Amino acid sequence: MKLAIFTSLIATSAAFAPTTVVTQRSSSTALNVSVDTSDIKNGLTIELDGEPYKVVNFSIMKQARGAAKTTIKFKNLKRGTTIENTYRSGEKFETAEVLRRPSQYSYDDESGNYYFMDSESFEEVMVESKIVEDQKKWIAEGMECDLIFFKGEVIEVRTPSPYVYEVVETEPNVKQDFKPAVLDCGATVNVPGFVEQGSKIKVDTEKGEYIERV
Repeated sequence: MKLAIFTSLIATSAAFAPTTVVTQRSSSTALNVSVDTSDIKNGLTIELDGEPYKVVNFSIMKQARGAAKTTIKFKNLKRGTTIENTYRSGEKFETAEVLRRPSQYSYDDESGNYYFMDSESFEEVMVESKIVEDQKKWIAEGMECDLIFFKGEVIEVRTPSPYVYEVVETEPNVKQDFKPAVLDCGATVNVPGFVEQGSKIKVDTEKGEYIERV
């Protein structure tokens, strides 16, 4: 009888014991820090009016008198719109606090939305078509990409660069310097004349350029 009561007490206490929650560590977090015009570079993500903007390109105009001015073209990573502003030398910005999580591409649906599996938590993440727009032609089956989160939302998909693709369609070996080639991801790049169908080539996905045959 005493053993039965003791066993019952242990079971009851276990039922009310606090549950230990294991939190997945994020792969990489970029904190928001203060930068000025001298720190601006293409691809930098900053926060303007509470929204994430990526530097598309910039130019510096030096003046005979007074400080130089920097003209920056930004892309709003949530809306897809672009803006262009000119700043005095030394003006400050806050970089956006973003979270980078490696995720494997799974499939896309009829609406053009893309689905990825988080490589750490194994959860499925849906990314809207407009977010993937700039990168979709480079996404290959099973590719591991980086999903960039801002305040809990995916704002960008980054494909690996460089990346090796297979040439699925191109002209036979020709003497001309370059020719178009269709890759297994669907994108088309210019390749040297000696590259043939079935060849594996390394591509710079940021510039959309052939690097070498592998």
